[in-house]
Amino acid sequence: MASSGGGQGGGSTTTSAAAKAVPGSYGLPLVGAVRDRLDFYYFQGQDKYFESRIQRYGSTVVRINVPPGPFMARDPRVVAVLDAKSFPVLFDMDKVEKKDLFTGTYMPSTALTGGYRVCSYLDPSEPTHAKVKQMLLSLLLSRKDHVVPAFRSNFGALLDAVDADVAKTGKADFNTLNDATAFDFVGEAYFGVRPSATDLGTGGPNKAAKWLLWQLHPLVTLGLTPFIEEPLLHTFHLPPFLVKGDYKSLFAYFSAAAKQAIDIGEGLGLSRDEACHNLLFASTFNSYGGLKVFFPSLLGSVGGAGQKLHERLAAEIRGAVAEAGGEVTLAALEKMELAKSVVWEALRLDPPVKFQYGHAKKDLEIASHDAVFQVRKGEMLFGYQPCATKDARVFGATAGDFVPDRFLGNEGSKLLQYVYWSNGRETDSPSVHNKQCPGKNFVVLVGRLLLVELFLRYDTFTTEVGTELLGTSVNFTSVTKATSGPGSEL
Repeated sequence: MASSGGGQGGGSTTTSAAAKAVPGSYGLPLVGAVRDRLDFYYFQGQDKYFESRIQRYGSTVVRINVPPGPFMARDPRVVAVLDAKSFPVLFDMDKVEKKDLFTGTYMPSTALTGGYRVCSYLDPSEPTHAKVKQMLLSLLLSRKDHVVPAFRSNFGALLDAVDADVAKTGKADFNTLNDATAFDFVGEAYFGVRPSATDLGTGGPNKAAKWLLWQLHPLVTLGLTPFIEEPLLHTFHLPPFLVKGDYKSLFAYFSAAAKQAIDIGEGLGLSRDEACHNLLFASTFNSYGGLKVFFPSLLGSVGGAGQKLHERLAAEIRGAVAEAGGEVTLAALEKMELAKSVVWEALRLDPPVKFQYGHAKKDLEIASHDAVFQVRKGEMLFGYQPCATKDARVFGATAGDFVPDRFLGNEGSKLLQYVYWSNGRETDSPSVHNKQCPGKNFVVLVGRLLLVELFLRYDTFTTEVGTELLGTSVNFTSVTKATSGPGSEL
């Protein structure tokens, strides 16, 4: 999803007398980075790690180490921007370079992507970036009319399974169902071919998950003791040959199913091979990986909000669908203002990609709410997005709460510029000149579609929420079928 931000941000080439040195400490060489990594994963956790550094140094712009650190990272030392005002410097392509920084201070082997540096690792200054980004934008535009029917077909079947599981056992595991369904949906929506209906079969999601782990393992924890996880996950790269067969199977599906999209890439000057590897990465890592994280988070937030919100969403969604003659249309979706606000609020609270990075292209001044700081050319800037998108100076006393109607009305719409989940402001648009996620609008659309499927079918439901490898885990614990309206026949 958020693979690739243009927008406003602090910074200039002049140094004012008011500019301060960035506070913070990297600690002793090697030892400091290892100690910080242990805090990050085991002793404090992500949120507390950053919050404690803000408190320690009295600043939301600080010098810290970020994982994975030695011996995997090129350099774990960063200048962290941890508030809503300083964070957007990471979107400004005049001020930061994004080359090889998608996963941050380390880069997975290109053996995992066919030998290519795919779009997410390219800076907009590199000619190939524009070609690949344009291919992805063109693909999304060409398939826009296929998204709604593909979603309804795939996720309607998912909710059939939820109904059956809840009736049988009193519980339905959404994450497991979503993993399989989202993979088929992405393939059908983008290319018109469900992966499970090809030689890839039902094994696609497991192969994709394994391939994703090989790239993200320096940034995850399996819940094991540090004595096992540190040498296994956070010290050395897992060897790519162990997922070579999985990747080969995925590539075979994309090379056959994505021929029209590959044609677009070839017309833009890419080789068919490079176009296919980029389509595989964007579809599997960005889109599928994003939906694996985002949908459980959205469902958990809505489920926990309770029946009053469910009644409001059901009324809005069913009313808009009824006005459209009982059809779920793009025009009907645009009328669902509360549903849009709910999706944006879920993305604000729990962005699918929490870390952003950039190298300063020149000496900069970066402004927080409280001060202006000097950053030197070449230094790595790092942003932990939840600190910025839950900034109480912007979102007030409820910054850490799920407020479904936060973005409604004129005042609510003014807050959208501080929603950064797509590696850019929600008020910006992805282009070949920035690194904002090409699927930004797609993600907001499918988030609304999930709400539509839920509230055409159910009056209300309950969930239990936990955590898993990449984020939130959710189980349905009860569902109450709709008794009237366009969804009552389901």
